[in-house]
Amino acid sequence: MKHTIKYLAILALGLVACEPEFDNPISDEGTYDSGSADFSNYVALGNSITAGYGGGGLYITGQENSYANILSQQFALAGGGEFTTPFVSDNTGGALLGGTQILENRLVLAFDEDGNPGPARYTGASPTTEIGNILAGPFNNMGVPGAKSFHLTAAAAGYGNIAGVASGLSNPYFVRIASSPTASVIEDAVSQNPTFFSLWIGNNDILGYATSGGIGVDQNEAGNFDPTTYGGNDITNNLVFAGAYEELVTKLTANGAKGVLLNLASVTSLPFFTTVPYDPLSPLDPNFGPQISTLNEVYAGLNQAFAFIGVPERSIVFSETAASAVVIKDESLTDITATLTTVLTPSFGPLAPILAAQFGQARQATAEDLLVLPSSSVIGQLNTDRFAELVGFGLSQEMAGQFSVEGVSLPLADQYVLIPSEQAAIESARASYNATIQSLAAANGLAFYDSASDLEQVANGGIEINGGIITSTFATGGAFTLDGVHPSPRAHAFTANQLLDAIQTTYGAKLPRVDPSDYGTITLSNEVN
Repeated sequence: MKHTIKYLAILALGLVACEPEFDNPISDEGTYDSGSADFSNYVALGNSITAGYGGGGLYITGQENSYANILSQQFALAGGGEFTTPFVSDNTGGALLGGTQILENRLVLAFDEDGNPGPARYTGASPTTEIGNILAGPFNNMGVPGAKSFHLTAAAAGYGNIAGVASGLSNPYFVRIASSPTASVIEDAVSQNPTFFSLWIGNNDILGYATSGGIGVDQNEAGNFDPTTYGGNDITNNLVFAGAYEELVTKLTANGAKGVLLNLASVTSLPFFTTVPYDPLSPLDPNFGPQISTLNEVYAGLNQAFAFIGVPERSIVFSETAASAVVIKDESLTDITATLTTVLTPSFGPLAPILAAQFGQARQATAEDLLVLPSSSVIGQLNTDRFAELVGFGLSQEMAGQFSVEGVSLPLADQYVLIPSEQAAIESARASYNATIQSLAAANGLAFYDSASDLEQVANGGIEINGGIITSTFATGGAFTLDGVHPSPRAHAFTANQLLDAIQTTYGAKLPRVDPSDYGTITLSNEVN
């Protein structure tokens, strides 16, 4: 059985598939004023969003249209000074280390041989950004893609050491801009003696866990306060985050600088987690529909075993009249593999241990589960490793194939699904992080922007911009790039305006807003392999 889930509904491509505009007209007229703020030396501290990363890569046009760069252009109208950005070398999005490509090219919207649109890695040009070519700073845009809160602190000295890239101990994006191999991000930021700053950090402290389907460790549950022991997909402990964030704010404000802090959005605001439905298996699909009755016959025996064991809620049934939920592995369920093997053996013989192992922690997905974007290319596909394993076990190729279809007869692996308990862990950490951010903004008299509320609105109906609307709909909504996580230039422009509102409220600064509709969203290109 082969089945590909189609989740893209690309309508009106001419409205969204364009490169960003660079020189955007300012329509407001009047006298501009910095209020009680001083924009003469603005430094932006953060991660990939601040850097202008999008579509799975860092590229020039994204950097030019980051919210930080847009803000600096507006600040220039009221005493703002030069804003330097560590530009990469091209618009390809990848990067090299010693001539070998270590970072993938960015995503573009392309059409396959059947005319179906979808994201694909751009191959129209090779990357020319060499990580080993260390740039001479300092740089006002200190956004470091991939950075977590504690990666920016003084304790993370060496995060920009090229010797640590291969082992994952350092960050290639910071390597190329660090003042020295032993420098920390915060040290390089405050050495510029900023008069104004923005700080947007913390997304990655939960995002790695979320995008990996919760395969990391929740360090709040583990009670681990040592971030040097954390894996890339772990949730940062709340107290570790609070300590790191307070250090950043304290050092940024030490010489009297003013600034603005931004909080963190829910994962349910991001199309990476909301695009693929939990029930994508259609009876009208020619590859799935004809198999439904056979599948239900096979699952009937398994469902009887579930009922006998006392877990009838795990029954798996595919509908012949409506879309069906995929089958997932849920590691929060009690593992009944051993008992299931015993119960299934009389009916399934040597197949019993295989079925029991596959379904010992399986159930059909519900609306409370979030299937991550990469699952769309997996659901309905033959798992070749499982197929080969079953053939080696002695099953016929036909039978091995029937038990090796992802999300149908082989439960989707944990990496493709965020179950409710994993979502709860993420949300608990996010709520704690946001409380820290808002508290420190108030305690230090800093401007605060509730980006989480705006992104929630973008995800639930959209937000109007100059007669148009931006939503979180994947590819066509205008707010996100094709990685489903990072904002588009248009969303960056919207964010810049919201930040200007917050800065005006706190410091009385009067500055013009930009028109988000002047900025692009995603890139259309068929230069892919």
